[in-house]
Amino acid sequence: MALVIPEGYRNILGNIENTEKAIKAVKDMFQDNLSAQLALLRVTAPMVVLSGTGLNDDLNGVEIPVSFPVKDMDCRKAEVVHSLAKWKRMKLAQMGVAPGRGIYTDMNALRPEEELDNIHSIYVDQWDWEKVISPDQRTLDFLKKTVRRIYEAIKVTENKLYVEFPQIEPMLPEDIFFIHSQQLLQMYPDLSPKEREDAVVKEHKAVFIVGIGGILSDGQPHDGRAADYDDWSSVNEEGYEGLNGDLLLWNPVLQSAFEVSSMGIRVDSVALRRQLELRGEEGKADLLYHKMLLEDRLPLTIGGGIGQSRLCMFLLRKAHIGEIQSSLWPEDMRTKCHEAGIELA
Repeated sequence: MALVIPEGYRNILGNIENTEKAIKAVKDMFQDNLSAQLALLRVTAPMVVLSGTGLNDDLNGVEIPVSFPVKDMDCRKAEVVHSLAKWKRMKLAQMGVAPGRGIYTDMNALRPEEELDNIHSIYVDQWDWEKVISPDQRTLDFLKKTVRRIYEAIKVTENKLYVEFPQIEPMLPEDIFFIHSQQLLQMYPDLSPKEREDAVVKEHKAVFIVGIGGILSDGQPHDGRAADYDDWSSVNEEGYEGLNGDLLLWNPVLQSAFEVSSMGIRVDSVALRRQLELRGEEGKADLLYHKMLLEDRLPLTIGGGIGQSRLCMFLLRKAHIGEIQSSLWPEDMRTKCHEAGIELA
């Protein structure tokens, strides 16, 4: 999306100081709610991982991570994380966490190839979470139950925020609407994936789109996913491929669908091998992470990321993610935003 300047926009919190107080309130409340809903323990996470281990998240498989040599480790190359999708699973194995419990962490990443606009920044901050599950929980039904718990944590945060900042009135619907990306394509065959999202989220306000990464009937995926963390190729109980998806909310400020979370049941050894073959990435099977997974030395998990700045932006009714986080922005973007009363950090 290009830069959007909402007509008549104003900071409903009044000033930057109140915005900063509200950001802290959202982050404090939501992570407590999330932890309680999913039985998660907070852990400390890395900002860098070693190259060649398979631990970094490939996102759509084309993004290039920021990398550098580590002088005191024989100049081995390290990479700034894209996310912690695979690191968390290794951490759970190391901790010996039992099914039904998990971890969450503050993840800070750099994605310099992002196209900067209202919702995209080169700096990414999110709550990365991961939970150990049993084999019988690798189902669409369990995925939906987990999504509903996360959605409940968001709603509780919105309601509590209203108590402290009454100018922010709750607007989320009682329940979340689920739809598979193939069903969405059939509903709107002449629209692009983003246009389909806008159409369905405008109607239902809170939507979880199942099946992100697999090829649909038009020969294209709804959106990209790497082959080695979410399971997007297993057939679920509704007869469609995919045990993952995206959580989107209707953003009244930007008048568009607004993604706040990507999550899914993670690949087991069977799904990983299948997805590596589908993507022509069989060579990754020799990397540390992939080898451990193929040898069934990692726990079965469900996990995802929830954007911290994204969630704050939505709940505080902000027009630009730069009102929440401090990052780098083109000067012409800063100028246009300032003229519209949108103050970028």
